[in-house]
Amino acid sequence: MINSLLVANRGEIARRILRTCRELGIATVAVHSDPDADAPHVREADTAVRLPGAAPADTYLRADLVIEAALAAGADAVHPGYGFLSENAEFARAVQAAGLTWIGPSPEAIAAMGSKTEAKRLMAAAGVPVLTVAAEPTEDDLPLLVKAAAGGGGRGMRIVRRLADLPDALASARAEAAKAFGVAEVFCEPYLPTGRHVEVQLLADHFGTVWALGERDCSLQRRHQKVIEEAPAPGLSQRVRAELHTAAVDAARAIGYTGAGTAEFLLAPDGRIFFLEMNTRLQVEHPVTECVTGLDLVALQLRIAEGEALPAEPPAIRGHAIEARLYAEDPERDWQPQTGTLHLLQLPDAPAEFTTGTGDTGLRLDSATAGPAVIGVHYDAMLAKVIAWAPTRATAARRLADALSRARIHGLTTNRELLVAALRHPAFLDGRLHTGFLAEHAAELAPGPQKHTPLAALAAALADAAARPGAFPSGWRNLPSQPQLKRYRGPDGTEYEVRYRHTRTGLQAEDHPDAQLLAATPEHVTLRTGGLTRTFEIAVHEDTVHLDSPLGALTLTALPRHPEPAVHTDPGALLAPMPGTVVRIAVTVGEQVEAGRPLLWLEAMKMEHRVCAPADGLLTELRVTPGQQVELGTLLAVVQP
Repeated sequence: MINSLLVANRGEIARRILRTCRELGIATVAVHSDPDADAPHVREADTAVRLPGAAPADTYLRADLVIEAALAAGADAVHPGYGFLSENAEFARAVQAAGLTWIGPSPEAIAAMGSKTEAKRLMAAAGVPVLTVAAEPTEDDLPLLVKAAAGGGGRGMRIVRRLADLPDALASARAEAAKAFGVAEVFCEPYLPTGRHVEVQLLADHFGTVWALGERDCSLQRRHQKVIEEAPAPGLSQRVRAELHTAAVDAARAIGYTGAGTAEFLLAPDGRIFFLEMNTRLQVEHPVTECVTGLDLVALQLRIAEGEALPAEPPAIRGHAIEARLYAEDPERDWQPQTGTLHLLQLPDAPAEFTTGTGDTGLRLDSATAGPAVIGVHYDAMLAKVIAWAPTRATAARRLADALSRARIHGLTTNRELLVAALRHPAFLDGRLHTGFLAEHAAELAPGPQKHTPLAALAAALADAAARPGAFPSGWRNLPSQPQLKRYRGPDGTEYEVRYRHTRTGLQAEDHPDAQLLAATPEHVTLRTGGLTRTFEIAVHEDTVHLDSPLGALTLTALPRHPEPAVHTDPGALLAPMPGTVVRIAVTVGEQVEAGRPLLWLEAMKMEHRVCAPADGLLTELRVTPGQQVELGTLLAVVQP
């Protein structure tokens, strides 16, 4: 019987596990790095233990410190969540050696699946279909996908379309894999540009029962990382579905698997399935399976670890669930992660949080934050997972898109608009999914011009005036005079001047002569234009104004009436787009470079980001070295025409 459990993780998965423990009456222990000292998962646990430092390598990846924390806090079990040490067989062995209950499969099963190459060999021996390629690829094998043998999450992966590019791809993939996973081994497999990523949720007890809890489609990806997942996978024939479930169960039985895990497959356009890997842990996308089965997968993990048996058959699948990962990143700038303060993350209709269902609204929210939060460079850029359930797939997609579009997200650029566009795209709604979906439809998914910006700027100016107490409204005049003036800069850099006055007959706005002001407070402005009434919800943080309305979300920057002189930046200067660590440099000073050529790589928020030459020219300055930490805006290099 488990009485006290330490969660060896952070963020939303830690909060998710803590919620189930509270329901089961299990005491909880959290661990935290210094940046996470006041994080929600720390506040929500019964006991918290500090792991001194900030970087994962010094904190959440220190198996010795995590086990010491569990023993010091009196925990008798450890749940690893996902990421960090969750698929580390040595950590699992160390937990058991310390006399603690390990919530997960056996260390032997973790080790068997820890190397993708070894896992493929085992699965082939068990009769599970796998993708293979010769040790010495030829032109006939193209295109190829180079993959790290010991990790995932898109790290150590490269697509190769020309055989001449293979040596460089292997070298860079090995370097990234060694840094990310401590193992430089990589391998090649055929790359199917229009293949689908489909996985089967497994649950197995210690008595030989193995459940295939339906399947999930995780094909919508960027940087080989999942963005939208759903259950069940749409458009599968009964034959393909049966083959997937059988292959997954066979894979689990082949290694004596227990607990929760996921068998991942590539589904070819012709209906063939190929085993990719087994994740020996809970998946990020497990909420969609919980929503269509009504099961609490964390509770089942705990009961299996306590020795309970599963019923002979799993519950039937009901309805459809779709999950969208909300990231602090900018899709328009190569998915560049964002750092800073998240002031507000609020969904409409009070969604359920961390539950196995979605409550009355059909929505569930699994979030790392429970209020304002500082998003730093040390951890993944995911802010939350938003899940919608409905009796049909079309309704679930519509419900999720609507919830995301009406969410209030203040403080950081996110991928929200792209998620909404993808969920509403005809190809997605028709079930025409594959791993290249986002790239194929990039032009259609890109946000269009925000035509309502001038009207939103007027609302911002009126809210600003309402926040300034006085006997008369700002801009009110008994006699004609100069109008009130307020200036804003839009997201694309365009500047807007708002000129208005209040008269005896009401609001007179120069750019909106038919606009009628119905109500104005610092937080809400209601305007009627063209016979349509709309309310803008407004929040101000320093000089940033966030406006949410039926027209969409918009962020404006309030500009001073007398702007400061602009700082001149050399057009060839390359500035750090984010705080991070320089991991590789591919050029030397004095070298001629071509536009778009990668010059160096920055690592931030678990991802590598290329810094490329802005134009053809000569590299005249290189201000950084590998391993150097840089802040946002640091001068990295200069390329002169």
